[in-house]
Amino acid sequence: MSDYKSEFLRELSWRGFIKDTTHKAELDAYCSNGTPVAYVGYDATADSLHVGHLMTIMMLRIFQRHGGKPIALMGGGTTKVGDPTDKEKSRPLLTDDQINANIAGIKTAFEPFLRFGDGANDAIMVNNNDWLGELGYLEMLRAIGVYFTINTMVKQDTVRRRLEAEQPYTFLEFNYLLMQSYDFLELFRRHGCRMQLGGSDQWGNIVGGVDLVHKAEGGDAFGVTAHLVTTSSGVKMGKTVGGAVWLNADRKSPYEYWQFWRNTEDADVGKFLRLFTDLGREEIERLEALEGSAINDAKIALANAATTLLHGAAAAAEAEAAAKAVFAGGASADALPTALVPQAELEAGMLVAAACAAAGLSKSNGEARRLIEQGAIRVNDALVSDPNAKVSMADMQDGAIKLSAGKKRHALVKAG
Repeated sequence: MSDYKSEFLRELSWRGFIKDTTHKAELDAYCSNGTPVAYVGYDATADSLHVGHLMTIMMLRIFQRHGGKPIALMGGGTTKVGDPTDKEKSRPLLTDDQINANIAGIKTAFEPFLRFGDGANDAIMVNNNDWLGELGYLEMLRAIGVYFTINTMVKQDTVRRRLEAEQPYTFLEFNYLLMQSYDFLELFRRHGCRMQLGGSDQWGNIVGGVDLVHKAEGGDAFGVTAHLVTTSSGVKMGKTVGGAVWLNADRKSPYEYWQFWRNTEDADVGKFLRLFTDLGREEIERLEALEGSAINDAKIALANAATTLLHGAAAAAEAEAAAKAVFAGGASADALPTALVPQAELEAGMLVAAACAAAGLSKSNGEARRLIEQGAIRVNDALVSDPNAKVSMADMQDGAIKLSAGKKRHALVKAG
């Protein structure tokens, strides 16, 4: 059992979120009394968040459930610089119009997870362009630049990797740490926020903000980071043959979202039930104990719970019903043509184009690539847009991968 006194931190701990914290004892005391305030920042690099953001969204959800006040910070200002953390190359800069359009799309992703309003622990959404956009550069440097040393900043992993790889690390990006730290300071001043949550790749930025609040205002501030999630096969969470798993329904339908969770690798089901659902500990432990083909029941429970959170119970039920008829067009699974491919090829990652050719859905890899470019190929009913996309053992569902060319041609790929 966790030694935390705070119910919030105890739940984060047993669910497997926590990687690092600052000032553990003081953090625990802060979360145990009154109405603590915490924030997570999200840069507006796309018009939807994706499954990779769910870790921190769920942390805010649990935080609110235990009486905390969540702040969802939109990075209208920081997006103009681009977060260099864990990026091997600079991101393209977006225009103000693009950033504002992206923020409008992102906002809808939070509504199913957080309760917004004017109550004591209702969530609020703020935009850091409200203060960063008003700052004169010299004024900002004079206000907070004295609290940061180049000695510390160049030790960040992102800087070190870029320099070692002889990749450019622009002075614009170098300022990102100062800007994110300034966000924490402003939220401390404006909303009494004393805690930042984030992925473990944000540790350096979070510590920078904690230190700035202490040095500039003499205030106590805290940071909590979550593990970055990869699947058991080593794939980054949310990456599939169909691209990123977006949260907005216009980017990824409820059925495709349900299928993503249903296709979870056996070894990851328990972990994902803990991280990405509201199911209680007793129920999760029961599902974790299932073995053999019964693991599919746990996967369906995961898909239903995760889809219900985002899209509602009706959408989850509809997706499950549709999945039972996944081999559409009147063909049962047994009636579909089946291609056996070496398991080693699937474990290494096999081109979708090659799998289509092997399954007889195309005459060649080249023809399959053209079909992908035309939007005609699906894997497990998820549209494939990348001609170089691959399938692997992680895409197996009930021992097979379903390939579709158009609406009426389907085939299965199995490991032989």
